[in-house]
Amino acid sequence: MTRRHPIDKVRNIGIMAHIDAGKTTTTERILFFTGITYKMGDVDEGTAVMDWMAQEQERGITITSAATTCYWENHRVNIIDTPGHVDFTAEVERSLRILDGAIAILCGVGGVEPQTETVWRQADKYQVPRIVYINKMDRVGVDPDKAIDQMKTRISANSLVIQMPLGIEEDFRGVIDLVEMKEIDWGDDLLGTKYDVRDISNENKREALKKRNEMLEKLSETDDQLMEKYLEGDEISSDEIKKAIRKGTISLKFFPVLFGASFKNKGVHPLLDAVVDYLPSPVDVPSIKGHHPKTMDIETRKASDDEPFSALVFKITNDPFVGNLSFFRVYSGKAKVGSLIYNAVKEKENRISRLLELHSNKRKDIQEVYAGDIVAFSSMKNLSTGDSLCVRNHPVILEPIRFPEPVIAAHIEPKSKIEHVKLAEALSKLTKEDPTFQVKQDPMTGQTLVYGMGELHLEILMDRMKREFGVRANLGKPQVAYKETITASAEGEGKYIKQTGGRGQFGHCKIAVEPVKGGETLEFIDNTRGGVIPKEFIPFVKKGVMEAMEMGILAGFPMTDVKITLVDGSFHEIDSSSIAYKIAGSLAFKDAASKAKPVLLEPIMSLEVVSPDEYLGDIVGDINARRGKIEEMEMRGSSRVIKALVPLEEMFGYATALRTLTQGRGVFSMEFFQHAPIPGVIMKEIIAKVEGRIPVHR
Repeated sequence: MTRRHPIDKVRNIGIMAHIDAGKTTTTERILFFTGITYKMGDVDEGTAVMDWMAQEQERGITITSAATTCYWENHRVNIIDTPGHVDFTAEVERSLRILDGAIAILCGVGGVEPQTETVWRQADKYQVPRIVYINKMDRVGVDPDKAIDQMKTRISANSLVIQMPLGIEEDFRGVIDLVEMKEIDWGDDLLGTKYDVRDISNENKREALKKRNEMLEKLSETDDQLMEKYLEGDEISSDEIKKAIRKGTISLKFFPVLFGASFKNKGVHPLLDAVVDYLPSPVDVPSIKGHHPKTMDIETRKASDDEPFSALVFKITNDPFVGNLSFFRVYSGKAKVGSLIYNAVKEKENRISRLLELHSNKRKDIQEVYAGDIVAFSSMKNLSTGDSLCVRNHPVILEPIRFPEPVIAAHIEPKSKIEHVKLAEALSKLTKEDPTFQVKQDPMTGQTLVYGMGELHLEILMDRMKREFGVRANLGKPQVAYKETITASAEGEGKYIKQTGGRGQFGHCKIAVEPVKGGETLEFIDNTRGGVIPKEFIPFVKKGVMEAMEMGILAGFPMTDVKITLVDGSFHEIDSSSIAYKIAGSLAFKDAASKAKPVLLEPIMSLEVVSPDEYLGDIVGDINARRGKIEEMEMRGSSRVIKALVPLEEMFGYATALRTLTQGRGVFSMEFFQHAPIPGVIMKEIIAKVEGRIPVHR
């Protein structure tokens, strides 16, 4: 097997930004200029290649992260276009986990917007090097300097400006490259295929030299050789500058900033050059770490074809033509059609029957994969998001992808009884695809409950059920997915003793509970001494505790942020059994938690409203009436920006309310911020409604 591209000539990148900053438009232009498409797709016309789902084309938003492969300057570039809407945050999370670099797009008018902050934090978590592309430079009211300032103040990002805009608003013609000291001018060419590269004109020279010196000064802070040359006033070549920018970008010292207007096809070529010049190849990022499934020893895999095969499944989709598609990133080694691969998480071996290179929703059959590739299996059974693939004699489990908890729930039922089975199958397939979509049974009524990240999330999934699976279902009014926790420490005891004619049942344990701020859902510690409970029964105590936590103790909502310590217990040589300890664990937890001042938690959302200044009083009054807390107010151009923290419970139907308040001129964005205790009166009301088996709506 021979590699199609050297590994150092591979770039795995994502495109990330706030909704409507121009991610998909920029990707469409990249595909056109790299020769992958012969016609430019348009989001507004619903012809964007990367927005291939019917719902994406209708709404003009990205819902799923689409993958594609293109080529530029002898480099293979695998691109993932991620959604900007907070309801589809799982798509961003799973994409960033497997990428080596990213393009963060900022709107030149809006600057650093709320969802930009969210995706930036996600990229920080995975240590992903980024270049920043300030888009929409042709728009009225564009302010690139403000966007660069906001990078520092809002996301604590150290920017390195490597270009200067050539003109602004309707006069935007191109960019001045501060590395090569050239003007790149697209003029009035609407297609963007023709442009002039020339020496900087006299009118721009002074400003360009000033900006170049600022760039070199910042670069020299991170590169000693460059600093020496800069201080001595020696000539610094463009190759030396590029090398220093690449080094600093990969080590996350700074983020290069470029400018463009993707819709007008200006600035995309230099952006592609920056991707290959400054973003890392798989060999430039740290080796992937995991653990051995049996010994739990740390295992490291270098990005090399000569290492044992290792890969991570990051996405499952259901394709009507080829069945299940499992997207995966190869971290090390190689594999070909017909070879066996081992799923270390599920301990199952599968044979590769078909490998596909991806171009949005189109496929191309390939025969082998290598380190650094992002491709897909077709019709591979028993795979889930986060599964680690390897070879049986070199097993490794890579760190899984962690997803946020859903914040809203709704009852769902088929429109007719005969569709019950079809509904169950559709829900099962959708939960495999989307880890933030969960299906449970309502413990009170036995009805099916679906959980998601927001109203739009559930709405899109309902639409997909109808279109893709032919299932018509009724979705109840969305309700908040509350949680429960404790606010004090306490101890509890659980005894399950049952005597029947023959052998009885005996389980007895004592546990201590204490609150853990921002901890895991369950932290369980065994502190028993002297074998008061035999070791084989302790996992069953934990199981009982977990089941009790799932049901909560106030109103049947799952509990979170609780540390449990098993402190004592006893056993009976004949009657003790696993089931008895499971029941005892459940009883002990309920006993302890009821004494530990339990409270209900509700999701608090971070809200940003942008509206003409004249509606400020009405908007603030409405937010206060929704139990909101104003955090910040500022002017953005001629608009007023209001930031607030508001309980999700109060935000259903807010889009309609804001339209009414602002005569359709206000827009908002909202994302999950944290869970917080519910005020006492409202908590009592919710508990009373649950006990009366009334859906939780206020």
